[in-house]
Amino acid sequence: MQSPADILKSIWTSAGGDAAALARVRLTGEEPQIPSSFRVAVAGQTTIAAAGLAAAEIWRLRSGEAQDVTVDIRHAVVECRSERYLRVDDKPPPPAWDAIAGVYSTGDGRFVRCHTNFPHHRDAVCKVLGCAPERDKVQAALMHWKGEDFETAAYAAGGVVALMRSHDEWSALPQAQALAQLPLISIEKIGEAAPKPWPQGSSNNDRPLAGLRVLDLSRVIAGPIAGRTLAAHGADVLLVSGPELPAIPWLTIDTGRGKLTTFIELKTEAGRAQLRELLKDADIFSQGYRPRALARIGFSPEAAAHINPGIVYVTLSAYGHAGPWAERRGFDSLVQTTTGFNHAEGQAAGIDGPKELPAQMLDHATGYLMAFGAMMAKARQAREGGSWHVRVSLAQTGRWLWNLGRLDGGLDTPDLTGDAVHLAFIEAVPSGFGTLKAVRHSALLSRTPAQWSRPAMPLGSHPAQWPART
Repeated sequence: MQSPADILKSIWTSAGGDAAALARVRLTGEEPQIPSSFRVAVAGQTTIAAAGLAAAEIWRLRSGEAQDVTVDIRHAVVECRSERYLRVDDKPPPPAWDAIAGVYSTGDGRFVRCHTNFPHHRDAVCKVLGCAPERDKVQAALMHWKGEDFETAAYAAGGVVALMRSHDEWSALPQAQALAQLPLISIEKIGEAAPKPWPQGSSNNDRPLAGLRVLDLSRVIAGPIAGRTLAAHGADVLLVSGPELPAIPWLTIDTGRGKLTTFIELKTEAGRAQLRELLKDADIFSQGYRPRALARIGFSPEAAAHINPGIVYVTLSAYGHAGPWAERRGFDSLVQTTTGFNHAEGQAAGIDGPKELPAQMLDHATGYLMAFGAMMAKARQAREGGSWHVRVSLAQTGRWLWNLGRLDGGLDTPDLTGDAVHLAFIEAVPSGFGTLKAVRHSALLSRTPAQWSRPAMPLGSHPAQWPART
């Protein structure tokens, strides 16, 4: 198996990073850290390190000063489970899942996973099944379905579910074959533009991303993690949501650190005009909407590059931008289920049925890869000009994680205890919700320590405008 250093080198150089910069990175600690047959801790450590090194390189480009980057594997894997360690006024998280979310058996002896945390997704499942939103009624109804037929019908109705597949079953699908032709991170030039100089006169001039403006149009985990990471290195990140959009409050708090947050109603022309004005002065546009959803209202990558030549546009999808599932909605837990992880972990544990990874690692690693790709593309824009499109997907991150190899006996690893986590990696900070005890960022930069200079606030707390540059 590849060493963590070799894995990081592959990520870094695949996006055009100078291999010489890798000499300034230290990856400390040993795997495994949490119980899994997959290399989840290394996946967290190397993706966080890639983003940290990108920030350090931008600092070197802007200041002429090199610095070291250190990422401890235990701290990294804790950060990749940050939502479970968050405390608000010492209160723990509420239940993470809706009452009918989770795994069910089907009439043909298969397993399906339903993701129903958003009301419209729950309603779609119940509409297809013709039952009330109660676990026993959902299970009874599913005994009249074949697993793949239900998966297809639920998606057609606007739901999000996944049939549990083995990795071999997944690999035989056209979607898996389409992903095999794509890189882990796609960075493509989509338009001509002059190089944009690094901004001056920011209030955060001691940070790598000082003065950079990031529009964050994302929800749940991966996209918001990307924005949180860019904010940790000094970017002005403006989270754009809508008053009618469903959200998961605990995740909003955890990933909202460092960000401004505003409401814009994109269903109206007035709201779209507001977003166009913000986009004109943005450096990075990061979005996790269903593929082509923003294109339909005038914010495709090409349209964004027309509005603001030189933009870096970052797209997150569930299953990749090519193949028959390119339009399919999805979340980490579903992608784990359908691509073989849950089946493989279940087999490794000796159980008949799915077993989840011990972290939402596809979400977290993809979030750090989004931030990494955004920074690498921005550095390239500053050097050679152009507008750029960065694309990542949960399924492609999963393919990468699978190919890192398996750990014999990994599931026997003791899980991390709350006491060890809270003593070592947690900081107490004020917020708009109360006092937060939350995981610090695990990429330690020797000259520009990562920090969140803005508190997490309730959605819509700020005006739809950029902070002034001093």
